[in-house]
Amino acid sequence: MSKIPRLNELILEELAKAVNREVAIPDALLTVAYVECSSDLKRAKVGFSVLPDKFAGTALRRLTAATGTLAAILRTRLKLRKIPHLIWEFDATEREADKIERLIAEIE
Repeated sequence: MSKIPRLNELILEELAKAVNREVAIPDALLTVAYVECSSDLKRAKVGFSVLPDKFAGTALRRLTAATGTLAAILRTRLKLRKIPHLIWEFDATEREADKIERLIAEIE
């Protein structure tokens, strides 16, 4: 396995644990869906999902506010020289899957 996919997996694992501890949203489930580091390792797009998805804006604000803390946790857990800048984006895969399931149910 090459360097970037392995780093994506490591960051995903540690970030998922840290988000569960550090970013609390009452009555919502927040998960880290994916991490995609750039080839120069300066940036990492981090996709997150939240159920129910009406809390997506709240989740984005809280994740953005906690970015410094989460990067510090990654720095201590992963022992990397430089932690990529985390860029948060909402992953709407769950929402789209739900729409498709409802459409299929209507056809049947």
